[in-house]
Order: sequence, then structure tokens, then C-alpha cells
Amino acid sequence: MRPFKKAPARGMLIAGTFIVFVVVLMAVFAPWIAPYNPVERTKDRFQPPSWKHPMGTNKLGYDVFSRIVYGSRVILQVVFVAAIISSMVGIPLGLVSGYYGGKADRVLSMVMDSIYAFPSLILAITVAAILGPSPLNTALSISVVYIPTYFRMVRGKVIALKGTPLAEALVSLGLKTKTILVKHVLPNIAPTILVVFSLSVADAILTEAGLSFLGLSVVPPTPDWGYDLRVGKSFLTSGYWWLVFFPGLMIIVLAIGFALIGEALSERFNISREV
Repeated sequence: MRPFKKAPARGMLIAGTFIVFVVVLMAVFAPWIAPYNPVERTKDRFQPPSWKHPMGTNKLGYDVFSRIVYGSRVILQVVFVAAIISSMVGIPLGLVSGYYGGKADRVLSMVMDSIYAFPSLILAITVAAILGPSPLNTALSISVVYIPTYFRMVRGKVIALKGTPLAEALVSLGLKTKTILVKHVLPNIAPTILVVFSLSVADAILTEAGLSFLGLSVVPPTPDWGYDLRVGKSFLTSGYWWLVFFPGLMIIVLAIGFALIGEALSERFNISREV
């Protein structure tokens, strides 16, 4: 049965990597790919997709394709910064809490479980509303949501590893706790961290889009997929479908790309999904 399980995982990994790679290239080479300035008004208002404007134009004459290209920069920066911050906080806390246990573990677990049980989008909205609209504040808001995810996964793995003969042998050899955690425990839970990272980024993309849609992420006229989706919604009933279709499509495709990578890694390393 193993060959039949590996093939779908490999296909998902290739497809997800390809999607993410294309979007990353689009963000890196945005000045050379975008045919127009994404915040430059033109006389071509509400133009449908054409050779001149592949994805049409909006009410101010902004080229939608150019805004899609430059918008990839904002969403990638926000979700990656959020994932890095949440992992840098959640992973060490999970390592220490799971290894030492005791009262500190109970307190940390209670706090993290409380945050984890709170609806993620509502929590992100609350934090973003307090901090104010900016890509950095959005990243901070999203990072708060995913710290418990890293904490719970890492803590659970550490507790499982702590009772193994390998861990007991390392302790009996007199190794320092820091050495055991960094050089022996952390490499063993690296596959779990990769899975959590991929799946949390996929979910963070939707969260960032939701915050942008509510006006809590970027300041206009900064190109952003969620913000453009919000603006285009008002004109959907007038037949200007491209204003909503292309930003929404990009949000879905990028989220699917990271989700495919996460699911493929989860199947490859036989890790249950808890994100």
C-alpha cells in the first residue's frame, strides 16, 4: 500500500510548491512583470479584461493585473512575518513547557488553550483594531493567533519524546538541558514544525485577506488582494465581475498552494493535522 500513498503526497507537494514558487517569483520581479504602476490612475475606468489590461481596470483606472502582481508582495510579507513571529514564540515555549512540566506547564497550557479556543479571525480583528492598519501590525495580529498552534504541537511531541529511552540516556550522560533540547529534541520535531508552518501560512493567507477586506490591514491605495476584493464587491452587481474574481482567485490559489505542501508533508511524515 505504501507506493499508492506516496504518489498523491508527491503530486500534492509538486503542485503546491509550483504555486508558491510562481507567486514568490511574481512578488520578487513585480517591477518587471507589472505593465503599469499599481497606484497610477488612468482614463481607462472599468475596462474589462483585454490585451491592454489582461485583468481589466477598476473604478479609478488602476490596472488590476498590476495590483495583483504588487499585492503578492504585501500578502507574502505579512503571512511570512506572522509565521516567523508565532514560531519564534510558540516553539521555545512548547519546548520548555513540555520538557520541564510542573506548574509553569499548567499555566502556559491554560493560557494557550484559552487563546486557541477563541475564534481566530475575531481575535485577529480585535488585535488589529487596537494596533491600527499597517502590514506590520497585521502580521503581529495574525502571529498572536498561531502561537498556540506551535506551542501545542511542540509540547505534545516533547512530552512523547521525554519518556523514550533516548531521552533518558541523554540525561544520564549529564548533558545540559539546553543541549538536549536544541541538538536532540528540536531536530526530532522538525518535520512537525514544517507541517505546522505550511498549514498555518495557508490559514494566515485567508486571515490576512479577511483583515484587509475589513480595512484593518493596508492603507489605500496600497495594492492588496483583500482590499481590492472589498472595493470590487460594491460593483459586482453592476457586472464588473473581474474586480472580485481575480483578487479572490489569487487568495484561494495561494492558500491552496501552502495547504497542499502542508498536507503532503503531513502524509509523508505521518503527522496528524491539528492546525
